[in-house]
Amino acid sequence: MSTQITFLGIGLMGEPMVRRLLAAGHPVTVWNRTHAKAQALAAAGARAVEDLAEAVRGAPIVISMLEAGPTVRLVLDAALPALAPNALWIDMSSTQQAEAQAFHAELTAQGRRFIDAPVSGGVGGAAAGTLAIMAGGVAQDFAEAEPVLSAMGRATLVGPAGSGQVAKLCNQLIVGATINIVAEAMLLAQAAGADPTAMRAAIRGGFAESRILEVHGQRMLERNFVAGGKVTTQLKDQRNILAAAEAAGIVLPLTELVTARYMTLSKTIPQADHSAALIGLEQLNPGRRVGTAPDQLG
Repeated sequence: MSTQITFLGIGLMGEPMVRRLLAAGHPVTVWNRTHAKAQALAAAGARAVEDLAEAVRGAPIVISMLEAGPTVRLVLDAALPALAPNALWIDMSSTQQAEAQAFHAELTAQGRRFIDAPVSGGVGGAAAGTLAIMAGGVAQDFAEAEPVLSAMGRATLVGPAGSGQVAKLCNQLIVGATINIVAEAMLLAQAAGADPTAMRAAIRGGFAESRILEVHGQRMLERNFVAGGKVTTQLKDQRNILAAAEAAGIVLPLTELVTARYMTLSKTIPQADHSAALIGLEQLNPGRRVGTAPDQLG
């Protein structure tokens, strides 16, 4: 069944996500602060609207894919007066758990509903419709949202409002740390006289196998640091992880170290892919470098 959807935020991720919704037969109204980005989807069948209130008015489902919690807050507050009664707002942005819980509280107090549903899988996963979608909210609301979310990937309800953001932070915790570990393995192989490409091939399929070794290991060998996931985005996630840990009353020492690495990297190449952690590691080891190819930074 098709569902009328309003999609807010047409960025690197939002654009292919809208295309997946359109391909699944859903009528989609699109809005973006820079209207030209929304207008570019008109040829694919989307209805591009410049006014936010007009975009959300009457929509049973609103999906937001915005840069961070403060932006979600601004857009939500501006859109709220025009939202239909009982409308379901699905925020697929990466925010803090406390922010998602606040959005849920505000919308339910105003007679609307909310699910936080951040994603993992990057631009490639968005284009392929294979995103991992981690949802937090009421089971009945998730049941309503799941057929829509399935056009973009595999959705799992992991708990009440805010839990989707916790699951996303757990995902990013593993991603951020593993990228740094793969970088260390690459540099150790190079510095100790082994061929990093052959080393990676040798350990593939063993206990060290991972999507990070597969995808970002290849990026490091090619020195392709054109952004899929930016250093700045990973740093935002790292800070959100530490905020969640503090709120939960726990210490995450390895995550603190990884955050420090991305803080340093953000000062020089903030727009590079987060696999550029390899460059940061090489800066700690002057004269040591994986491969001879020039860096591709976009």
